Amino acid sequence: MIYLGPAGVGGETLQGLQHIKDVGLNAVEIEFVRQVYMTNEVAKQAGALIKKLKLKTSIHAPYFINLASEEKPKIHASINRILQSCERGHYLGADYIVFHPGYYGKKNPTETYEIIKNAILDMQKTIKQKKWKVNLAPETTGKVSVFGNLDETLQLVKETKCHFTIDFAHLKARHQGKINYPEIFDKIKNFPHIHAHFSGIEWSAKGERKHLLTTKQDLLPLLKEILKRKTDITIINESPDPLGDSLKTKELLEEIKK
Repeated sequence: MIYLGPAGVGGETLQGLQHIKDVGLNAVEIEFVRQVYMTNEVAKQAGALIKKLKLKTSIHAPYFINLASEEKPKIHASINRILQSCERGHYLGADYIVFHPGYYGKKNPTETYEIIKNAILDMQKTIKQKKWKVNLAPETTGKVSVFGNLDETLQLVKETKCHFTIDFAHLKARHQGKINYPEIFDKIKNFPHIHAHFSGIEWSAKGERKHLLTTKQDLLPLLKEILKRKTDITIINESPDPLGDSLKTKELLEEIKK
């Protein structure tokens, strides 16, 4: 199954969810960009509608997260934001809680990895205690100074049993526009479901600069690889027009199938 939908509901939550379904999409990622703005009560209402609409749902935790910060208060605040997202996600019926794990800073990649791994293990204990039905899904990142290349992310999955979010645009930017889809899909082929992000992307020597509108040229090699492998996947579009580009993806997918 291929699930397609936008990053964000595009306005008031309940109306936005209904509109996503009405235009023919079947997924959505709730965006807590700056803060976890949704109350549990609203999350329960939205969750009931999501269940009725059969939308594959995830949450993007706030961007102000650094589990490997030099400052302990920032680590505690980061963990709190992720756990708040998990609580709302439980009531929303979200499968995955997406977040950018942190920065290397002055630490080497191995030190950074261990710190982030232990933070994830600790959060998973809380998730289990609270009986929240969500999966932590650290995201592959687009800047070389930020923790989260594909191998690091998959190693986290192996050692913590968390899930992951593969952002194909980020990987493309991280490697200066070079992306080998067969190689990537070989590494993730044993997962029953893949949670992914996609969009156009602009990059520099340091990696990601900004997300761009998604072109047919961007989409074709990815969609062909997905269809070839019959991958069960959710693709959340993060372009400046996430709803429009999700519909563009849907149309192109149907075109390729014909």
